[in-house]
Amino acid sequence: ALCKGFFFCGQEPFVADEYIERLAWRTPGGGSRGGEAFDPKRLLEEFVNHIQELQVMDERIQRKVEKLEQQCQKEAKEFAKKVQELQKSNQVAFQHFQELDEHISYVATKVCHLGDQLEGVNTPRQRAVEAQKLMKYFNEFLDGELKSDVFTNSEKIKEAADIIQKLHLIAQELPFDSLMGFCCYPLFSPGKYHDLECQLIQEFTSAQRRGEISRMREVAAVLLHFKGYSHCVDVYIKQCQEGAFLRNDVFEDAAILCQRVNKQVGEIFSNPETVLAKLIQNIFEVKLQSYVKDQLEEHRKSDAEQYLKNLYDLYTRTTNLSSKLMEFNLGTDKQTFLSKLIKAIFISYLENYIEVEIGYLKSRSAMILQRYYDSKNHQKRSIGTGGIQDLKERLRQRTNLPLGPSIDTHGETFLSQEVVVNLLQETKQAFERCHRLSDPSDLPKNAFRIFSMLVEFLCTEHIDYALETGLAGIPSSDSKNANLYFLDVVHQANTIFHLFDKQFNDHLMPLISSSPKLSECLQKKKDIIEQMEVKLDMGIDTLNCMIGQMKHILAAEQKKTDFKPEDENNVLIQYTNACVKVCGYVRKQVEKIRNSMDGKNVDTVLMEFGVRFHRLIYEHLQQYSYSCMGGMLAICDVAEYRKCAKDFKITLVLQLFDTLHALCNLLVVAPDNLKQVCSGEQLANLDKNILHSFVQLRVDYRSARLARHFS
Repeated sequence: ALCKGFFFCGQEPFVADEYIERLAWRTPGGGSRGGEAFDPKRLLEEFVNHIQELQVMDERIQRKVEKLEQQCQKEAKEFAKKVQELQKSNQVAFQHFQELDEHISYVATKVCHLGDQLEGVNTPRQRAVEAQKLMKYFNEFLDGELKSDVFTNSEKIKEAADIIQKLHLIAQELPFDSLMGFCCYPLFSPGKYHDLECQLIQEFTSAQRRGEISRMREVAAVLLHFKGYSHCVDVYIKQCQEGAFLRNDVFEDAAILCQRVNKQVGEIFSNPETVLAKLIQNIFEVKLQSYVKDQLEEHRKSDAEQYLKNLYDLYTRTTNLSSKLMEFNLGTDKQTFLSKLIKAIFISYLENYIEVEIGYLKSRSAMILQRYYDSKNHQKRSIGTGGIQDLKERLRQRTNLPLGPSIDTHGETFLSQEVVVNLLQETKQAFERCHRLSDPSDLPKNAFRIFSMLVEFLCTEHIDYALETGLAGIPSSDSKNANLYFLDVVHQANTIFHLFDKQFNDHLMPLISSSPKLSECLQKKKDIIEQMEVKLDMGIDTLNCMIGQMKHILAAEQKKTDFKPEDENNVLIQYTNACVKVCGYVRKQVEKIRNSMDGKNVDTVLMEFGVRFHRLIYEHLQQYSYSCMGGMLAICDVAEYRKCAKDFKITLVLQLFDTLHALCNLLVVAPDNLKQVCSGEQLANLDKNILHSFVQLRVDYRSARLARHFS
C-alpha cells in the first residue's frame, strides 16, 4: 500500500503533496476525515515511522541496484571477450577462404589447359572421322553402287543432302585437268547436284500440300545451304497463292493471304521477313498490277470519268492494303519498300493524272452549264464585261449601266441551285482525287488548277453571266409594270457564293495552307468578290425602276381633288388611295431587298432606296394646292409614309420623313402660328425657301393676312 504512489514502482509519477495527503487521510486524528478531532502528535508519530520505513526501503532498493550494476559489468566483459574471439575466428576463416580461392583458380587454369589440349586432339580426330566417312561415300560413288543406308533410306534424305553438298564442294575445288578432277566431275557434276535439289524441293512441295509444317521446316533447313533455296521459297509463294484469289475483291484476298502466311512463315524458314516480303512483292507485281491495268486501260481513252473514279478507288485500296501490311515484319525499311511497290504499279497513270483531271473537269462543267441553258431554251450570249477597273468606272459614271438595250429575261434569273450543286460536287471529288493522287510537291499547284476551273465555270460562266444578264434586264425608270428580277438574281448569287466560299474553306484550304499558292488563291477569291460586288452596286439602278413604278402609281391614283375637296365637310377617308398603294409596294420591295442581300449591303441599299423614296414624296407633294382639309389629308398620307419608313430601320430615312411630316403641318396651321411652327425644333434649321415653298401650296396663300404673317 505504501508503494502505490512511488514513481519507481511503475504505477504513476510520484507527487509529494498527494502522497502526504493520502497518508494523513489514512492516519486516525489526521484531520482529513469528517467528525474526527485533529491529533498532531499522532500524525507526527505516523510521519516519523513512515519516514523510517521509506529509508529502510531505499537502502534495500539501493543494494539491489548495486548488485544489478555489478552483474551488468560482468556480462559486458564476458561479451567483449566473446566478440574478440569471434573476430579472431573470422580472420582465420577469411585466410582459409583466400587459400581455397587461389587453389580453385589454379585447378581451373589446369582444367582449361587440359580442355584446350583435348580439343586440339579431338578436332583433328573428328575431321579425320568425317573425312573417312566422306572417303567411304566417295568410294561408293566411284564403284557406282550406293550401299550405305543414308543413300538407300528415303527417310535420311537430310543426311544424304549434307553428304552430297560436301562432296560437290570438294569436286568443285579439284582442278578439272587433273586425273582426280577428271574422274570426279561426272560423279558430282551439276546434274547430280540438281537432281538432289529437285528431290528436296519435291519433298518440300509434298509436305506443303499435306500441311506438314515440321517436315517443311526440316527440308527448308537442308536446302538453306543449296543454291536452289530461293527456288524453294518461290515454290512456297506460288503454292500459297493457289486458291487464294477466288473472290472479286483482290485486295481483301491479298490481305487475308498475307495475314495467314505471316503466322506460318516463321515456323518454316529461318528468315521469315525475307520470305514474306518476297510474297508481298510477288502479289503487287503480278496480281495487283495485272488487276489495276485491266481496270484502268478499259476506260483510259474512252471514259475519263470512270477512269478517274477507278484510278482513285484502286489507288486508295492499294494504299489501305499497304497500311495493313505495315503491321508485319518486312525488314528494316518497310515503308520505303511498300511505297516503291505502289509507285511501280501506278507511276504511268499518275504522271499525267492532273491533265486528265483538268480535261474532264472542263468538259464536264461545260456540259452541266450547257444542259441547263438548253433546258431554258436560252442561247448564251457573249458578254464582254471588261476588268474590275472598267466596272468601277461604269459605276462611277452611272451612265448606261445596263449592257446596251434592255433584255427581257421573262423572269428567269439564269441561276440554278442544281447546277451549282453539280459543279461543286464535281470539284469536291476532283479535290479529293487531287489530294490522294498528286505528289506532295505538286499538290498545291494541282489544287490551284482545279480551283481555277471552279472559278471559271461557277463564278464567271454562271454567276457572273447571270449578273450581267440581270443588269441588262433592268428596265428603264419610265417603264410601266416593270418586273424587277435583278434582286432575285442577287439573292440567288449571294446564296451560291456562300456555298462556293464553304468549299473554298473546307476542301481547298487544307491542300494549300502551307504553300505559296495560298496567297494566290486568296487574291483570286478577293478579285472575284470585288468584281461581283461592283456588279451588285451597278444593280442599284434597280432602285430607279422602283421609284419609276411608284411614280406611275402616284400619277394614276393621286387626284388633285384629294387635297382640295369640293366639300370640305364631307371627307371620310383617313389617307388617299395613292398612299395606300405606294406604301404596299414599298413594303414589298423592302422585304425583297432584305431577302436578297445580307450584311452591310442591306443597310446601304435600303438607305439609298429610302432617300429616293423621300425625294419622290417630297416632289410629289409640291405638285398640289392644299385646302385646310386637304392639308390634313396630306399630313395623314405623310404619317402613313413615315410608318412605312420605319420598316427600313434606317435612322436617316426616318428623320427625313419626320421633317417632311413637320413641313406638312405648315399646310394647316393657323396664319398667326406660322412663325412659331417654323421656329420649332424640326424646322428651325431648314432653308427658308423650303419653308416658303410649302406655305405657297396653301390655297389661302394669296391672302394678305397669310402673306403678312409669313413675311
